[in-house]
Amino acid sequence: MLLSVIVGGTVGYMAIEGWSPWDAFYMTVITVTTVGYKEIHDLSRAGQAFTVVLLFGGVGTALYTFTLLATVVVEGGLPKRFQRRRQAHMLDTIKDHFIICGYGRIGSIVAKQFQRQHVPMVVIERDGERMQLALEHGALAVEGDASQEHVLKRVGIDRARGLVAVVGTDAENVYAVLSARVLRPDLFIVSRAETDDATVKLKRAGANRVISPYQIGAAQIAQTALRPAVVDFVELATGTDNLELSMEEISVAIGSALDGRTLLDANLRQRFGVIVVGIQRADQRMEFNPTTGSPIHAGDKLVVLGRADSLKELELEASR
Repeated sequence: MLLSVIVGGTVGYMAIEGWSPWDAFYMTVITVTTVGYKEIHDLSRAGQAFTVVLLFGGVGTALYTFTLLATVVVEGGLPKRFQRRRQAHMLDTIKDHFIICGYGRIGSIVAKQFQRQHVPMVVIERDGERMQLALEHGALAVEGDASQEHVLKRVGIDRARGLVAVVGTDAENVYAVLSARVLRPDLFIVSRAETDDATVKLKRAGANRVISPYQIGAAQIAQTALRPAVVDFVELATGTDNLELSMEEISVAIGSALDGRTLLDANLRQRFGVIVVGIQRADQRMEFNPTTGSPIHAGDKLVVLGRADSLKELELEASR
């Protein structure tokens, strides 16, 4: 509207008074903005009448435009637009991330654990209030249904490292897992289940791991009552708040310095100060408390216990 007023005023002065385009434009601007400078040239009676019309129509339009712009800035509309553009850019560029389907009690805890370990992630939440809560907690979040393929594509499932399905019901988790498996047959998927029947269905749908919070919670309570010292040690080794001791899995790459060597030859305890508590072979078979003569092959995952800096050094050697 403001642009139409300026263009119309410029054309009107040129047609009525025969002024140059610049003089007509300048006269229109000082009239609409109510600056009150003297006319550039003397106005005819027709030019004065046109100026009166321009004042009544243009001043109101200009005030409305400036008020609207001020409202956008003051009420946060402009920052929200920048935030949406920033999120869209991050969704287009994020990679090696986890997709968390659902931001309820379980999903928010999973997201918090990922944030503590600086793991990139995207949250999909159908409820608008929960989605905003995820944004307030610093997570990259999208409002949508995790079982819809276009939503999974929007959050970069083709570049994702894994998917965690913790939506409200088992049926929703089954649909989310099935949709993700169709789009990415090689994606690592973890899902929550409330019943044994749902566990079977989720595995059939394509989940690599199915976790039952009730079973894990009950087992944790029993172990704490029977073996509190063991539970304390496991929490110390796997907790994210512990900066001195950590338990991690180290993947052995093809042609790395560890490929084809035994634990004795690798001398990991003396060189890195870590303890190898298990080896997961390429066929998913777990070898607990391996002996010094146990071989290390490409594709194996070493479950090791040690300081964080030592584990990073070992991970670097295992990857090259």
